[in-house]
Amino acid sequence: MIDKEKIESAVTMLLEGIGEDPGREGIKETPQRVARMYEEIFAGTGKGAGEHLSKTFERESSDMVIEKDISFYSMCEHHLLPFFGVVHIAYIPNGKVVGISKLARTVEVFARRPQIQERMTEQIAREIMNYLDAEGVIVKIEAEHMCMSMRGIKKPGSKTVTYKAIGKFEESEKLRQTFFESVK
Repeated sequence: MIDKEKIESAVTMLLEGIGEDPGREGIKETPQRVARMYEEIFAGTGKGAGEHLSKTFERESSDMVIEKDISFYSMCEHHLLPFFGVVHIAYIPNGKVVGISKLARTVEVFARRPQIQERMTEQIAREIMNYLDAEGVIVKIEAEHMCMSMRGIKKPGSKTVTYKAIGKFEESEKLRQTFFESVK
């Protein structure tokens, strides 16, 4: 649960810490704006994907289902700076499928919290596998991290790519290649 008062107080202290006057016009409402923003961008904290993945539909076919180019924004837990990009998901149904918007909602649950890309990739894959009892799941994330782009090494445009393969995708090079070719 987001505590807006604590966030407002912390932002006021941060502004003072960097030498700003928290009462200055243009900044005096910043603590409230940041608290509202944090409520939105950290809305996935403490939540799971169950509410989105638990409503399924029967399906006889076991053909691969792919949802690609799902955009996301998250916050690096190390520097509290954004990282953003796209998520590609594929799964092989085992008698049931989920509405395609539910895959994007699952991404949002895990993106909207302090996060690292490697964990987010794994969490998305595991939740889809668990809730759909799929024969296999693969998730690929491509993201730019502002902690690398605007500070430290300062390499804007560089991308971090992670993937997690479970079940049949872990076992079959051919299935992984089919997935990777389709999300190029």
